[in-house]
Amino acid sequence: MSSEVKIKAESRTTFGKGAARRIRRDDKVPAVLYGHGTDPVHITLPGHDLMLALKTANALLSIELEGDSQLALPKQVQRDPIKGFIEHADLILVRRGEKVSVDVAIVLIGDPAPETLVTLDHQTVLIEAEATHIPESIEVEIQGLQVGTQILAKDLTLPEGSTLVLDEEALVVNFTAAPTAEEVEAELAEAEAEVGIEHDLSDEELEAQAADTAEGEASDSGDESDGDGDAGRGGSSQE
Repeated sequence: MSSEVKIKAESRTTFGKGAARRIRRDDKVPAVLYGHGTDPVHITLPGHDLMLALKTANALLSIELEGDSQLALPKQVQRDPIKGFIEHADLILVRRGEKVSVDVAIVLIGDPAPETLVTLDHQTVLIEAEATHIPESIEVEIQGLQVGTQILAKDLTLPEGSTLVLDEEALVVNFTAAPTAEEVEAELAEAEAEVGIEHDLSDEELEAQAADTAEGEASDSGDESDGDGDAGRGGSSQE
């Protein structure tokens, strides 16, 4: 279960792109705190502290603002697409004992049987849990499982106090036969041909191609010689 992370916030009274840029230059993040029917509260948070806190999925934040403390969960986090720093955060208020619906990551433990391909159809699973007891992940044991095995949502072992929201018949993990090297190579070649990718021939392929060409030329030469001989024999008979 994730523990509370305390973060000191400051009230924000300036808005707009220019104000947001100034906030970020000070290594802070503009954010909005809302929920439980209250008016949104605009705040700024220390950028480094927030970044560390959000490394944990479904991090429970204890927002310290003007002598008051409120619990919140990250609802939406916007990051710079190139540098990755946090540009803005929407936080939703929660209370102790309150049930919330969250997506929790699936973590596979162990290795399946040889020549088995494992497909994770659901990277996360939607569950309901108490706000202060949200699991960081749900572990699924796959050691030695064979081709043809399927793990459905209803087969998952959820942490105590959590309930499944996702359809219980939803396929979470699927086990199929791994493709052979020849099948992978053929699929790759087909995909490359579709987009017009051509590769230089290897030395072995060039030698084989040259040998085929030489063999073909020798065969053609032999055919021409046979034809000349027939023509000569035909001329002698006429004489």
